[in-house]
Amino acid sequence: MPVDVNLSKDGIIYQREQYRKGGIGRCYWDYRDKEILKFIDAGNEKTILDIGCGEGILMEKIIQIFPDAEVFGIDPSHENVSICKQYGLKAYDGSSYELSVNKESFDCVLFIEVIEHLEYPELAIKEIYKVLKKGGKLILLFPHDSIFKLVRVLTLKFKEAFYNAGHVKQWHPTKVVNILEKNGFEITYTKNLPFYLWMISLHCLIVAKKL
Repeated sequence: MPVDVNLSKDGIIYQREQYRKGGIGRCYWDYRDKEILKFIDAGNEKTILDIGCGEGILMEKIIQIFPDAEVFGIDPSHENVSICKQYGLKAYDGSSYELSVNKESFDCVLFIEVIEHLEYPELAIKEIYKVLKKGGKLILLFPHDSIFKLVRVLTLKFKEAFYNAGHVKQWHPTKVVNILEKNGFEITYTKNLPFYLWMISLHCLIVAKKL
């Protein structure tokens, strides 16, 4: 669960602390990341940007699997960036609304559990379009908050269930597809995780190509 730059630090839940706890939460986290990593093409995608990289757990996995790739992270939380740097990751302070990187400089952009935090999601999508090379890949994932809350209550994870993660909107897969297609992307793959139906799933994974 990400450190949200806009939230109070009282009772904050850190990603790496959660991940180290293990159990069913970590099993699902690893499953989710495995599904994401399936869509990174090591042969053709040498430059990868993780927008909203959090504490860098996914970045570490990418580097382990694809050691020849250049992997960078951007996050609005200076604390998240500092944690990433403690683990030797190339992370920088920045906003998804104004990416301080060159145009058409990345083969692949990850946008994992970020869109639900944004007041102006279309502005971020336009920025992603600018920094991707033509034909470049966007891998986007967002949560189904109501199902997450139910699962956490049922598994007695009450702190997590009632934690304010700073989400401003609950997205539906169709709406995300629409905003991507409106801004120059072709959808190549969608999948609800871990089940086929969105109404009972925890995440939606969408892969898109810049036209």
